[in-house]
Amino acid sequence: MTSPSVLITGALTGIGRATAYAFAEAGARLMISGRREKAGRALLWELREKGVEAEFVRADVRDDDEVRKLVDAAVARFGRLDAAVNNAGTEGTVGPIVEQSAESYAATFDTNVLGTLLCMKHEVRIMLPQGSGSIVNLSSAMGKKGAAGAAIYAASKHAVEGLTKSVALEVASSGIRVNAVAPGPTNTDMIVRFTGDAAGADSLGKSLPAQRLGEADEIAPAIVFAAIGKAHFLTGHSISVDGAFTA
Repeated sequence: MTSPSVLITGALTGIGRATAYAFAEAGARLMISGRREKAGRALLWELREKGVEAEFVRADVRDDDEVRKLVDAAVARFGRLDAAVNNAGTEGTVGPIVEQSAESYAATFDTNVLGTLLCMKHEVRIMLPQGSGSIVNLSSAMGKKGAAGAAIYAASKHAVEGLTKSVALEVASSGIRVNAVAPGPTNTDMIVRFTGDAAGADSLGKSLPAQRLGEADEIAPAIVFAAIGKAHFLTGHSISVDGAFTA
């Protein structure tokens, strides 16, 4: 069987980067993407040094034309698109609701929601003629329960959950599966920004049922499983990987 071709957005840091390495270990061919050219080329070099068949395309998921070109580049390089991981996201502006604005709302929703929508639009466009494919969207535990001071971020991840289930229903009979993975608080640069500093992130971790933050390489295997694992009847679901945060 040919190694699966996988597209990952937001692949340059954190969960996206760990996911790229997890797919590489599973033998996948990778199209990685992000907005920072230098970091993207560095990750591409690292993957190729390990013998991974990989390409990098800089793209902003908020731009319909850039997303279309990204997806088409993956197909041009590998001949098909077997799986896609829509990981690009932002925590936005953290703070009380009275401090939020139309601008802070748009900045978060344009990346987290519009970006996911545009990626799925073009991924499904390619997968429909194939009659197969798997899409995994990155949600969040906060998209399941909310969080004080993170209203816009939590709302955006609720939207990702709704998009996931709606598109899964739309394409269920076509051979395409659509799922989400919802990490709990994870030890990444984003959680440090979210809490203000490393001490705040550590304090948050100690407050969780597992008494620690998750690690990016603990989230990645769930993404790989949902995308290319032997889970052929799994679609329309959100898999929580959160150390009992939402239990």
